[in-house]
Amino acid sequence: MFFPRPEKWKRRKGEPLPWRGLYEKRLAQVRHLLLREFYQAGVVDAGTALADVPMVALDFETTGFDPDKDAIVSIGLVPFTLRRIFSSRGQYWVVNPGKRLKKESVVFHRITHSEVQERPDLSEVLPGLITAMTQSVVVVHYRQIERRFLDAAVRQRWEEGFIFPVIDTMDIEARLHRQDDKGWWTRLKAHLAARLLGRDRQSLRLAASRTRYNLPVYSPHHALTDALATAELFQAQAAWHFTPQTPVSDLWR
Repeated sequence: MFFPRPEKWKRRKGEPLPWRGLYEKRLAQVRHLLLREFYQAGVVDAGTALADVPMVALDFETTGFDPDKDAIVSIGLVPFTLRRIFSSRGQYWVVNPGKRLKKESVVFHRITHSEVQERPDLSEVLPGLITAMTQSVVVVHYRQIERRFLDAAVRQRWEEGFIFPVIDTMDIEARLHRQDDKGWWTRLKAHLAARLLGRDRQSLRLAASRTRYNLPVYSPHHALTDALATAELFQAQAAWHFTPQTPVSDLWR
């Protein structure tokens, strides 16, 4: 480990989003039954301790990085808490993106065009996915992928947007890097230790972030494996940098 324990987690400027109020507002606006049920179920209070928050780790593999042009190919979801990961309740879906897969994306996720041809459209998977997310806080590694792609997919199929709070493990690592600046001697020692152990201290990628907590190496770019890896990473981050009593509002976005 190369991060110091912060004495106090520093929030960004401004108050965190009032997700309970946003859910109530969305409930009064949405028309689709599944979305109404999602928002009606509500979300935990902002002051809820992390130890009491039900969470789901979520990961997508996509045809590219632009939600307006690209699409979801596979989804991995794993429920967990600070104390336990419910691997047996994990879910994995491969869906037909409705377009031919790019060669470069196949290299990453290893899902081929022939594999997706007989798979269902995402609209058939959305009920199970959104039900699994209900009353839970979603944990991802880089929220711009999961939140933007899911919102775009719902808009395309149901003509309504989809918002939900997320805890972003990449964002946590980025902010810890900014705090890990205690002077030249501390930085030098950390740099030498990272070089000695062959670890990329500056990378925010999921695998590199996990090595800083001595977590095992998993094969990347499989949505279910990456969801599990994200859940483990957040448990490690929470154990090292926060307390079980840390309010969820300190971390969700």
